[in-house]
Amino acid sequence: MSPRPEILFPLFSDLTSLDGVGPKTAKLFERLDITKPADLLLTLPASGIDRRLRPTIRDLPVPGIATVEVEVGLHQPPAAKGRPYRVFVRDAATEFQLVFFHPREDWLRRTLPAGQRRIVSGRVEIFDGLAQMVHPDHILRPDEAGEMPEFEPVYPLTQGLTLRTMTRAARSAVARTPDLPEWIEPGLLRREGWPSWHDAVRAAHAPTSAADIEPDAPARIRLAYDELLSHQVTLALARAKVRRAKGFETVGDGHLRAQVLAALPYAPTAAQTRAVAEITSDMAAPLRMNRLLQGDVGAGKTLVALLAMLACAEAGGQSAMMAPTEILARQHLASLAPLVEPAGLRIELLTGRDKGSERAAKLAALAAGEIRILVGTHALFQADVVFSDLRLVIVDEQHRFGVRQRMELGAKGRAPDILVMTATPIPRSLTLAQYGDMDLSILDEKPPGRQPVETALVSAGRTGEVIEHLRKALAEGHQAYWVCPLVGESETAEGPAAEERFESLKLALGAEHVGLVHGQLPPSEKDAAMAAFADGGIRLLVATTAIEVGVNVPNATIMVIEGAQAFGLSQLHQLRGRVGRGSGKSTCLLLYDPPLGETARARLETMRRTEDGFEIAEEDLRLRGAGDLLGVQQSGLPKFRVADLERQAGLLALARDDARLLLDQDPDLISSRGQAMRILLHLLEREKAIRMLGVG
Repeated sequence: MSPRPEILFPLFSDLTSLDGVGPKTAKLFERLDITKPADLLLTLPASGIDRRLRPTIRDLPVPGIATVEVEVGLHQPPAAKGRPYRVFVRDAATEFQLVFFHPREDWLRRTLPAGQRRIVSGRVEIFDGLAQMVHPDHILRPDEAGEMPEFEPVYPLTQGLTLRTMTRAARSAVARTPDLPEWIEPGLLRREGWPSWHDAVRAAHAPTSAADIEPDAPARIRLAYDELLSHQVTLALARAKVRRAKGFETVGDGHLRAQVLAALPYAPTAAQTRAVAEITSDMAAPLRMNRLLQGDVGAGKTLVALLAMLACAEAGGQSAMMAPTEILARQHLASLAPLVEPAGLRIELLTGRDKGSERAAKLAALAAGEIRILVGTHALFQADVVFSDLRLVIVDEQHRFGVRQRMELGAKGRAPDILVMTATPIPRSLTLAQYGDMDLSILDEKPPGRQPVETALVSAGRTGEVIEHLRKALAEGHQAYWVCPLVGESETAEGPAAEERFESLKLALGAEHVGLVHGQLPPSEKDAAMAAFADGGIRLLVATTAIEVGVNVPNATIMVIEGAQAFGLSQLHQLRGRVGRGSGKSTCLLLYDPPLGETARARLETMRRTEDGFEIAEEDLRLRGAGDLLGVQQSGLPKFRVADLERQAGLLALARDDARLLLDQDPDLISSRGQAMRILLHLLEREKAIRMLGVG
């Protein structure tokens, strides 16, 4: 790994080397994730205070911050314990009081000597009809006026850390900022009118007005771009590494695909045909495929995956398809097996439940190459699972798996092609940020025959009516889901619980018709309930979000989501996607507890307005923010200090294009701009990128 460049040493020294920071204060800075001067440089002021000198407080809006020159008058020490100390002062037009609680009198008389002039700055309020400034932020002699900025930056703080300490440390960090070589393409820098990195850091920490604090201030945009650029270079290096990885040229002759397509009762959509062409073209190339297939609920990803696996089988290879849960793995097998039948291929399921001789027989058939398609859960990773010729790995619902697991399965073959599928539409900005190391195929059409789902908002007070509606529908042969946000009653979380609702619905609709599924049930019970629902034995399935992904019961036409205000938008969209899979008209009822907050109402109204998963994802991003949307812990998103993914999607796209251009021209970053880029990667601690570059 290449060592950190010497020019950056001052920014990676101990925090205690900064003015006013001792070991105790350094601990407080750690709470803000600031452990070195470089972190402090990118912790920018969140707001600012206008400290311009005014002649008087008389015409200023109160309460508000004021800075005035005053003549100090009478000191009035407290008459009793706990009372304030008052100092009477007069500006150019009016008299007011400076108020202090628990001060040292000798300090006050030294700082504010009667008869002398001082500049005071602080919040002015009216109390009992009198203007007063409690504990002024600044008290200066007139000859010290230049020490206080006219516009004072306000930094994020934590308990125990004062603005004064933070400001002093930030100034000290800025003072040691080196002049670094330029890593942004010169034409782009000129076109955008951005300052150099050094000037941007100085300007961002010394705002002169509220406009300098705005995200679109040139200095801030420049620093945000640096973060996005370093991230995109990291992803592009990862992508190039995978791209450079030798793969197999897997070229099928199309005979198996033709057989399967001929047996289908419908033709694939244009989007499916396009995605299959992109995937098979990647598979036919000598380099390893690393592709994301993104499709909305019901867009037909399974057929695309199947056609890719058939192309692999035509070339004599094996495919593995991994799902996050056993329910989903079984469902993939159930939907794939009849489609594969015309092609006469052997397809099997491997889960943690396979034991003994049955498991041994499957593994032997797999190693001998007899099983051409293996569907499974994490069980596919186990050491004794050996393929004869694994060419294609398909990972379903990527957000449930880490990159490491994806790679582990990839290690089962000799550099197999990797296709990741997700039914969670992701806004373009997040796709770039999270999956920038992958090529992208998008399914943006619904297959013919998918029915629109009518969505209605229903107040929880009308739950009785909803149950009556269900009774009639079940009697007519329909099936329904009833989803609750919780498994059982909880002392901390509010909201309806599945177990209690299950009991009440059994009483209302008959125990033989109602089943229960949630994440805490033993897998065998969960699978049995799902199977009974799929077979039609159970008419109503009460569930938590355990049924969110991938479950396919075409006869289910009603989805009731109780406590709908507690769910995220994309989660509601996924749940709604469980109905509307057959030919019958489908309904989704969003049961909510009034009164609705503004954000919850916006979420539910979006659900009522549109079924477009990509529009819903953009709205979800707007309402929740990137970290929440993907779950910060496993989102794979870097933590940006300046950049804002929600508002700067255009900047991210620009950074992506710039990163690709740079690495196309200079893959090892050895040109002068490449060397400068290495400095940026070290500055922003993109270790992954630095490791991939190695020494150089």
